[in-house]
Amino acid sequence: MLQAQDFTATAPGKVIQLPGGYPAFVPNPLPPTLAYEGRMLGLIEEANRALGYLHGSAQILPNPHMLIRVFQQREALLSSRIEGTVADAQDLLLADIEKPETLPQNVLEVYNYVDALNYGLAQLEKLPVSLRLIRELQKRLLRGVRGQENRLGEFRDIPNYVGKPGGFQNARYIPPPVAEMHLALDLFEKFIHEESQIPALVRLALIHYQFEAIHPFRDGNGRIGRLLISLLLCSWKLLPKPLLYLSAYFDKHRDEYFDHLLDVSRRGTWNAWIAFFLQGVAEQALDAVERSRKLLDLRNEYHAKMLAGRSSAKTIKLIDQLFVLPAMTVPLAKQTLRMSYPGAEHNVQKLVAAGILQPVEAKHHPKLYRAPGILELISVF
Repeated sequence: MLQAQDFTATAPGKVIQLPGGYPAFVPNPLPPTLAYEGRMLGLIEEANRALGYLHGSAQILPNPHMLIRVFQQREALLSSRIEGTVADAQDLLLADIEKPETLPQNVLEVYNYVDALNYGLAQLEKLPVSLRLIRELQKRLLRGVRGQENRLGEFRDIPNYVGKPGGFQNARYIPPPVAEMHLALDLFEKFIHEESQIPALVRLALIHYQFEAIHPFRDGNGRIGRLLISLLLCSWKLLPKPLLYLSAYFDKHRDEYFDHLLDVSRRGTWNAWIAFFLQGVAEQALDAVERSRKLLDLRNEYHAKMLAGRSSAKTIKLIDQLFVLPAMTVPLAKQTLRMSYPGAEHNVQKLVAAGILQPVEAKHHPKLYRAPGILELISVF
């Protein structure tokens, strides 16, 4: 059982006893006092350099929408998997073709993550990252799935805990009570908006920890916290396109991820958490650069293959559409190419014959095709 003495004198906040003697933690406002030792400075430089490589890769994409959706889908799959929701990339293909209300619950949860992310990115053009936007993101994230009964789009009005189901006796961590939560959220929003001399990626690590420590919703906190990383990278102009996501790193090091967040609350181990976060940024930025390169190489290979067979520009356009969405139906091809149904079907079948598209062996109308080469390169494994 969680005890007040689990929080040491170096914990960056205070403990409040809830009824029953359960200790809730109220984090101090950001920023903490940080000392940048030599290793930390090196990690900041390494992460910024890797982010710079990704920035450059994003600038040379031939289509501004190319690769964004496939990277978002991978992030959604992994962020949801951290919370125990398992789906695969082919499931999400159906989500992009079907009406959302027809999807299984696990697929809809992942689809909602992509939907919330895209909504947030669109809102950045007119709204800063704010508590209002965060509430709207949570509402979209849980729409139509488990947890939707928990005050969608509203901060919690009851105490909450992190741990196994069954009650506060199973808590690994208890976030601030409601009144203290609202004050912490106001200060959290101010920190996001204020000018700061703290390196941007370090600020991002602080913000992610603080959101998880406040845990302001009844459900969806982990996914919203990870989604905010992607939004702030774009909002702060650290990347021109949303291509960096950390859920693959957090999922790979899941226990370490949760332990670092908890250790900050219990012992104030800021440098260990920030170092872990920066290593994730560097690793995933370079991974995104490499995946982008392989995907563009694959695109060029498909172009060359079809051009050698004297395919038309229509077929080439259909290939490029697959690097936006690696699924196809004849009606979607008809819409993309603005041509008759027989003409669209002819182009789809040319890609099937070339091995670029593959029919999905499932009852689906209209018939669904997948792009196996692309899906392999965005595999979550």
